[in-house]
Amino acid sequence: MRPWRENPATARWWHLVTALIPLASLVVQFVLVLDGDNVLVHDGDEPPSTALRVANFFSYFTVQSNLLVIAGALLLALDPWRDGRFFRVLRLTGLIGISVTGVVYATLLAPIVDLEGIAMATNIGFHYLSPLLYVVGWLLFGPWPRFDGRTMALCLVWPVAWLIYTLIRGEIVDWYPYPFIDVTELGYGRTLLNSAGVTVLLLGVGWLFAAGDRRLGDRAGSVDVSRTR
Repeated sequence: MRPWRENPATARWWHLVTALIPLASLVVQFVLVLDGDNVLVHDGDEPPSTALRVANFFSYFTVQSNLLVIAGALLLALDPWRDGRFFRVLRLTGLIGISVTGVVYATLLAPIVDLEGIAMATNIGFHYLSPLLYVVGWLLFGPWPRFDGRTMALCLVWPVAWLIYTLIRGEIVDWYPYPFIDVTELGYGRTLLNSAGVTVLLLGVGWLFAAGDRRLGDRAGSVDVSRTR
């Protein structure tokens, strides 16, 4: 039984909440960036210009992943049965991106990040609640099947483009969003090796979602057929 077919209102509410939590986190963090209080967008004692802080903020893989989640979840809140090539790529890219965001943060970044107050709350929204709600929403409500080989290939465009952008921009402004791709500290050899590791993680997570999409789609289809007999 597919809950999103039996009770689309439940799916709509789930997707809406999934969108609102990272949206609220994004807005609050953006306000902190504008005020110069967000320590994540600069390394020195004095914050850089407002324009540079804003550019740094939106250069985070985490922020971009959450933007994909917000867009995908809002579209599903409007139509839980949504389909189309653009939506498929958006949905799978968001699932892969936010899953990798959660895994990388929990394993590599959480031990070295010290936050408190409102910054800690928004951090939980970005790195824990958003991945959990988006992935569980996909498991519970689908829609599936939606992911094919072409969709998988197109999903790689964004993370590859992000990495290229990050390395080029880092050379220009001498700032990198994550320590494991900080060329200044690690050099290009180690940075590229770390990037290759993240790429393998992205491919592995994408394969899991594609395989799960087929299996859940087949199971849902067989249930639908049995219900008609």
